[in-house]
Amino acid sequence: MTLLQLKSLIRAGTLDTVMVGFPDPFGRLVGKRCTADHFLTSVLKHGTHSCSYLLTVNLEMDPLDGFAVANWDAGFGDFVMQPDLATLRPIPWQPGTALVICDYLRHDGSVVAEAPRSVLRRQLEELRRLGLTAMGATELEFYLFNRPYHEAFACGYRDLVPSSDYRIDYHLMQPTRDEPLMRAIRNGMTAAGIPIESSKGEWGRGQHEVNFNCAEPLETADRHTVFKQGIKEIAGHHGKSVSFMAKYAPGEAGNSGHIHLSLDRKSVV
Repeated sequence: MTLLQLKSLIRAGTLDTVMVGFPDPFGRLVGKRCTADHFLTSVLKHGTHSCSYLLTVNLEMDPLDGFAVANWDAGFGDFVMQPDLATLRPIPWQPGTALVICDYLRHDGSVVAEAPRSVLRRQLEELRRLGLTAMGATELEFYLFNRPYHEAFACGYRDLVPSSDYRIDYHLMQPTRDEPLMRAIRNGMTAAGIPIESSKGEWGRGQHEVNFNCAEPLETADRHTVFKQGIKEIAGHHGKSVSFMAKYAPGEAGNSGHIHLSLDRKSVV
C-alpha cells in the first residue's frame, strides 16, 4: 500500500485505524493503534513514542535487570517509533485497518542499536560492504487446534485438540476440513502484501506449513512477523488457535521455521 492509497481510503471512509508497531526481541509486534487523522497529521511527520522497557521485558512483560538500553536505575523513558512507509500495508482481517512497521530511534535521530530491525540492518550493511546482496524466504510450521485461545488458556494449554485425528503430511483430503481457515490465511496474507506460495499438511496431527515468496531479508523478516501475529488473529476469528512452539507436546513432531537464504555477488551494482 502506498501513502497515496492510504490517504484515498481514509478520505473514502473505508479506513479509520493505522497500527504502528515494531518487533520486540521475541518477534512480537508491539505499538499503538492510531486514528487515521492522527497518523496523517502527527505520526507521519514526527513518529510516535513507546517505552524503552519494551526491549528488556520477558514474555510476561516484566522488566528484567541487566540491560544498558533501559533499566530501573536510569529510568524507563521513551524511544521514537518512526514509520517505515515501505512496510505500509492493509490488514484485511481487521476492518478499516492498516499497519506500518517502525524503526526504533533515540530522540537525537540515531537508531536504537538493540532493536531487532536495527540489528538486521547492520548485518545487511556489512553484507553490502563485502559486495554481497541477499534474498530470503521462510517456511513456517504450526499446529492448529480446535479450541479458541481463551479456552486453551483456561485449561493451562493442556488437552488441546488438534484439527486432525491423524498425521496429514501432504494430504489433500483431511486438510479440506481446515480449508475455510487456510484459504482465509492465504488470501488475507496475500492481500496484506505477504505473498503466499502454498500451504500444506505437515507430519503431525493438526500440523500445517505455509511457504512464502522470497524477498530482501528485511522485508522477509517483516513479513514473517506480521504473518505470525496475523494467523493467530485469523484463527481466533474462526474459533481456533495455533502454536508455533518448537515442541508443544513430547509425543508430537516439533515445529520448524525453515529459513532459506541466498547470497549473490554478481547482482551488486
